[in-house]
Amino acid sequence: MAELLEGFAPLAERYDGFVLDLWGVVHDGVRPYPGAVDCLARLKAMGRRSVLLSNAPRRAGAAQAAMRAMGIADHLYDGILTSGEAVHVALRDRTDPWFAALGPRVFHLGPERDRNVIEGLPLERVAAPAEADFVLNTGPDDHQAGQAVEDFAPVLEACREASLPMICANPDLEVIRGGVRVICAGALAQRYAAMGGEVRSLGKPDPAIYPSVFAMLGLPPCRVMAVGDALRTDIAGARAVGIASAWVLGGIHAEELGLEEGTLPPPGVAEARAAAEGLAPDAILPAFRW
Repeated sequence: MAELLEGFAPLAERYDGFVLDLWGVVHDGVRPYPGAVDCLARLKAMGRRSVLLSNAPRRAGAAQAAMRAMGIADHLYDGILTSGEAVHVALRDRTDPWFAALGPRVFHLGPERDRNVIEGLPLERVAAPAEADFVLNTGPDDHQAGQAVEDFAPVLEACREASLPMICANPDLEVIRGGVRVICAGALAQRYAAMGGEVRSLGKPDPAIYPSVFAMLGLPPCRVMAVGDALRTDIAGARAVGIASAWVLGGIHAEELGLEEGTLPPPGVAEARAAAEGLAPDAILPAFRW
């Protein structure tokens, strides 16, 4: 049975390192969650190590710059890895046979600000799927609310007609940005796969994303806890690599659980929701706060 906690302090006493999700835990894409920056600072003061692991479809440096603008300083954590960074490295190094087989012409499905994922690489960005060797999916523009997967049906059909393999640089289906729910690249990838398209996703919950994080932490997995708001990615990813997990309820699942901000549901409610996904987090908290 998961332990219901009002704050993070008890967990900081039990573990030496933390794999922290960004969206839904530390910030909402616009501002830090109440208490999150203080919690990072307290972990740092205790000598605990933390690495930010995000499914954001942009380079780690871009994610850091956005956090600085929100008042989240670099010194508050020990490392950062994004799905966009993992995609950039995979396309750069080509050590994986699947990536090695990709041609040089890429069609980018996503907003211009996410093109940093492929900047500096020997790739040619083309304007139409018919001209491409593969499609890089960084998802809808998360600054625009009200978008639906159906809006992208024509471009997905064009990619499928061209038999393009798809790189999904954000496995998330949706995220909360400034209190508004928006769809992510994972939702488009899910539809593309249902159409018979070939998809390769990098990010949580794939176990392959975690070794780099453990290296940044410099700790054995038994001393590490993952903290996230999404069952499908954060909590499932922690289970996949055999580490403890803490489920923060103030993010993607808050609405469906009927929660007021900063509150816990009655005992058993959150546990049942996690169990429906075949998951059992070790701890459940209303927010990433001390």
